[in-house]
Amino acid sequence: MKVILPKTKLNLPKFRWDKHIPIIIILLITLFSGIYFYQNKIVTLQGLISSLTQEKDRNLIELERIGKELDDLKNQDQVKRNDDLQKEIDNIEVTYKKAVVIYEDIIELRYKSKDISVIEKQFAEVLSKLAKKDYSGAQDSLNQIAEKINAEEEKLAASVTIPASTPQSNAPPGSGYSRQSVNVEGLGTYLVSIVAGDLSSTRVIVDTAADSDCSNDCPVLPLATYVSRTGAYAGVNGTYFCPAEYPSCAGKTNSYDLLVMNYKKTYFNSSNNVYSNNPAVIFGDGYIRFVSAVSQWGRDTSPNGVLSNYPLLVQNGNVVFGGDDDPKKGSKGARSFVANKGNIVYIGVVHSATVAESARALKTLGMENAINLDDGGSTALWSGGYKVGPGRNLPNVILFVKK
Repeated sequence: MKVILPKTKLNLPKFRWDKHIPIIIILLITLFSGIYFYQNKIVTLQGLISSLTQEKDRNLIELERIGKELDDLKNQDQVKRNDDLQKEIDNIEVTYKKAVVIYEDIIELRYKSKDISVIEKQFAEVLSKLAKKDYSGAQDSLNQIAEKINAEEEKLAASVTIPASTPQSNAPPGSGYSRQSVNVEGLGTYLVSIVAGDLSSTRVIVDTAADSDCSNDCPVLPLATYVSRTGAYAGVNGTYFCPAEYPSCAGKTNSYDLLVMNYKKTYFNSSNNVYSNNPAVIFGDGYIRFVSAVSQWGRDTSPNGVLSNYPLLVQNGNVVFGGDDDPKKGSKGARSFVANKGNIVYIGVVHSATVAESARALKTLGMENAINLDDGGSTALWSGGYKVGPGRNLPNVILFVKK
């Protein structure tokens, strides 16, 4: 049955402009004042960010200028180059190379220390001396800065204390994340952050920011983004690479030369044989395999990931790296690794250790095989959140994904 409702008339109050104009004016003034206020705030904030960015990049820009000046001098007509000019080229080259090394050490120190403004100010003075062609003074200052960096590194290493509440165990976790202290005979106690993934329930994959080989301006991502986009529950940084903020990486920004295959079955750097003698780890469904040299591995795409890095730390239960003449490996720092014990894969970080000490710590934990990963400002470990890092953005990572 159709129901007809009675018509009703709504008696709405008549809008009168003459009475509401003052209120409208007040509202408009408030609105435009707010817009002006926040625009000023945004401009001020943008200016501050720009100022900070310029301050941070000033040393890098000056280094690049000096490097270009050196290249221009070296490329001059050999006939016109006299002894004095050659001496100047040699002075610039020696000092410039040392300045680049020191600057990159300062970059790494930024990730560890809250305040290195004194060191950075002194480095800026070095560049000023270089601009004035005071090579002797610049060399002296660089030596002083190197000593200060070493002293700061030692102070930071000594300040790493293991909380009393940290469980002490020389056995790795059977599953999940653990932060524990490991007592290494003859060396002392080390803090280890470690995640276990049983291959019966976990796929270990390698993910890359790039989709194909890249030699410069390569894409990089935070570890958290890799975790999010693959649905992983844990992850760690991958290979050594050339960070964008390193002067020596100009022309090869964020690139890496080591062999990698991602979970999409794409191989990277297959044609590069420079690092074919470096070790690699292969992640398959239900298995993990370590090889002492990439040359022992073909280009099989059946695994979920292949990643080469160095050095190999532990092989068949024995420590195979006891140190070398590389001062970076011999300094104390956070040492990332991937390892296995039987069918369980481990990723993690040995804190405040040399690379050789991390090998001893992993041997103590009963690892059968282990490879060192990138460290310094690249160090990052994720398990339900960052346990170490985040550090800088990365070109490749190792991830744990539930099957």
